[in-house]
Amino acid sequence: MAQGKKLVIVESPTKMRSIQGYLGDGYEVMSSVGHIRDLADKKDIPAELKKTSVGKYSIDIENDFTPLYVESDRGKKTVSELKRALKNADELLLATDEDREGEAIAWHLLETLKPKVPVKRMVFHEITKDAIQAAVKNTRELDHALVDAQETRRILDRLYGWDVSDVTRRKVGQGTSAGRVQSAATRMVVERERERMAFVSASYWDVDSTAVKGSDAFAIRLARLDGAPLARGTDFDDTGSLKKAVVVLTEDQARELAAALEASGAASVVSVEAKPGTRSPKPPFTTSTLQQEAGRKLSMSAKHAMGVAQRLYEKGYITYMRTDSTALSAQAVNAARTQAVSLYGDKAVPANPRSYRNNAKNAQEAHEAIRPSGEHFRTPQEVTSGLDRDELRLYDLIWKRTVASQMADAKYETTTVTIDADAAGKTATFTASGTVYTFKGFLEAYEEGRDEKRSDNDRADDQSLPSLAVGDALRLTEVEPKGHATSPKPRYTEASLVKALEEHGIGRPSTFASIIDVILDRGYVSKRGQALVPSWLAFSIVRLLEEHFADLVDYDFTAALEDDLDSIARGEQNRAAWLREFYFGSEGHVGLRNIVDNLGDIDAREINSTKIGDVAVLRFGRYGPYLEVPGDDPETPRRINVPEDLAPDELTPEKARELIDAPVGGDRVLGQNPETGRDVVIKDGRFGPYLEEVLPEEEAPAEEVKPKRGAKKVVAPKPKRASLFKSMSPDTIDLGTALKLLSLPREVGADPESGTVITAQNGPYGPYIKKGTDSRSIASEDMIFDITLEQALEIYSQPKYANRAATSLKEFEPDPVSGKPIRIKDGRFGAYVTDGTTNVTIPKGQTSDEITFEVAVQMLADKRAKGPAPKRTTRKPAARKPAAKKK
Repeated sequence: MAQGKKLVIVESPTKMRSIQGYLGDGYEVMSSVGHIRDLADKKDIPAELKKTSVGKYSIDIENDFTPLYVESDRGKKTVSELKRALKNADELLLATDEDREGEAIAWHLLETLKPKVPVKRMVFHEITKDAIQAAVKNTRELDHALVDAQETRRILDRLYGWDVSDVTRRKVGQGTSAGRVQSAATRMVVERERERMAFVSASYWDVDSTAVKGSDAFAIRLARLDGAPLARGTDFDDTGSLKKAVVVLTEDQARELAAALEASGAASVVSVEAKPGTRSPKPPFTTSTLQQEAGRKLSMSAKHAMGVAQRLYEKGYITYMRTDSTALSAQAVNAARTQAVSLYGDKAVPANPRSYRNNAKNAQEAHEAIRPSGEHFRTPQEVTSGLDRDELRLYDLIWKRTVASQMADAKYETTTVTIDADAAGKTATFTASGTVYTFKGFLEAYEEGRDEKRSDNDRADDQSLPSLAVGDALRLTEVEPKGHATSPKPRYTEASLVKALEEHGIGRPSTFASIIDVILDRGYVSKRGQALVPSWLAFSIVRLLEEHFADLVDYDFTAALEDDLDSIARGEQNRAAWLREFYFGSEGHVGLRNIVDNLGDIDAREINSTKIGDVAVLRFGRYGPYLEVPGDDPETPRRINVPEDLAPDELTPEKARELIDAPVGGDRVLGQNPETGRDVVIKDGRFGPYLEEVLPEEEAPAEEVKPKRGAKKVVAPKPKRASLFKSMSPDTIDLGTALKLLSLPREVGADPESGTVITAQNGPYGPYIKKGTDSRSIASEDMIFDITLEQALEIYSQPKYANRAATSLKEFEPDPVSGKPIRIKDGRFGAYVTDGTTNVTIPKGQTSDEITFEVAVQMLADKRAKGPAPKRTTRKPAARKPAAKKK
């Protein structure tokens, strides 16, 4: 680097390229590619520290909770490159994001690089030429309070996660974990499912009809009978009981009433009431509301939405996307108002600009709301060439929300009409309402989406009503009785869970996406459409935490931690003192260490059990959930597998009885194998349905008896078994297909060069062919029976895994770090991103279509930052000592 240049360090390669173009030749912009160091893992702790408090957490809890940081392998390489560049620089500008995480990255860089030139902190909220050049002129010092807050959060999560996860692994299962925020989020989803399981549905009936005046017709619904209100879904509680005095019609009563009204056919208007109203636009997006709307309107997961927003920010299209602020700068307000007027006319904006009050419980530091960048907003039509599909969809959403936020109120008038009709001597009162917008205002640009509603009888009130007056005669047609049933609260979606977390003050909006990703990845929650369904594993985890760590999963306590972290970020609390109180306790606070040290006995069997009425007990074991009921032998209970796709609230006592009464093991005889004369049955196993050729009783293996020492082990014959193909159903499979499966592996032919036989078969990772020890995947299960010797030899003539490389799902330009082309390939464990050196599996819930070049670069950078996976070492058996000689 030439003498006199200024070195600018950002955290993202994409941001690096954008900013370099705005700063010119006097600057060199480099990327740290995220964090260069983190708390040490147990394998990285020096031997001399392993027996100290540092050895347990990588934190010296006896010395003001001082963390032990280590550089990752990728971090070491990055630091070397940055140090070389720094030698010839006359100034260092740390330009990481202006939040706690960004401030911490800047501090770690400062601690590691130890620069001897002046250091300045450069911050900006959008990546435009004006913003970047202004940021260079208006630098500040590093904010150590923000660094303390981030470090405290990291230490807090390590202490909580490692201590509590150790208990969940011992009492629930290996691979389980707990976390300060993930456990609260999991508890929310489980509590909603418990409410659904306890819910008792209530049924009620009403009557719908169509009222006709001349040539006009409109929908009406029965509201009262002889002046008494009819029951609606909101009149019942979750036990199916009424909350107030209303008339509950039975089916027979509703049909009788409908018949009487149909016979009469006459009605009259008894009142018409018109009320004006206004609707105001929603504030511009915060991180939380962006995730919610992206979920509702674009069906994006929180993680995916944040990834797309990150790319939009780094490319310079939107402002910083991690914020709780609803405020807009003066230039943004002016840009939004100007654009609204140009698109929708002078009346589209109010006389004075709108300002929004921030109601967030813990506001993020010093940011604007999320909006299009620059002094003049680019319309979605003007940015189509620079964005991919998802980027354009999200930009369109942000642009509309921002412009709408500065537009005028929508004005409407709602008319409610009341109609009486005679029904065999009873007065049936119907109502109808219609809303007409007299001025659409902000609705010209944008209307916020809605979460799923609970009631099943909400009627639209935007129908068009004719001109009506009191006393008008109407004719009733299409009189129809309607039955309804109350429904439980809807399950959380990602959008509604994000909203609930924010309302409780749990976590930060910038972490919501990663929280949801963790509970999905751990198997605590799965997605059914957009709904989040908890697993029985989540029930066990939550029960353990509620019974033995009640304070730690209390929503108010978790929210209070966020308040304390904010006070540290403002410099109002001391980091070490706060951590000491959290860990060791104080008056009025038990402390994490005291909780863990005084847990007492925990009955793992009880923790992993749930009663299903009086029918059975559901237990969660090593291989998943199962029902346990008394068996023929009183000391050996019977176990019944629970289908994986059965949600907890669907396992009612009736469903449990159905599973218990099903044929034992699901055995069904398909017929006899003509070659052996043995029965072929379809069975339901732990890992799904499978086929078995039943051995005669005299050949079947007896109860296994351990052979005496020195005796030759007798190998009992085993029955032939075969798994079904994914495309097959246990209900429809026939004997012919079953015999073909049991005959596998199929001999394809012999390699003409080596004479080795090539076979085709199915395995746990899919269909493949095998020649000696050399296995190659094949495209489909059907090919097992169809592949020819020529096709097999063609596959073996290619380099290993060439068949995967030939079917690369996507190809991109070279990675900025390795310089090698980036590809998305289809591997044994699913699609993955690779540059030929580093491989990253695409996470659950995300498809290869959603991966762009920028996302792929970030995924590879994150994987490099983690470093290589620890190698598994096999412990060698201790050398056998020679027997002592007898004297």
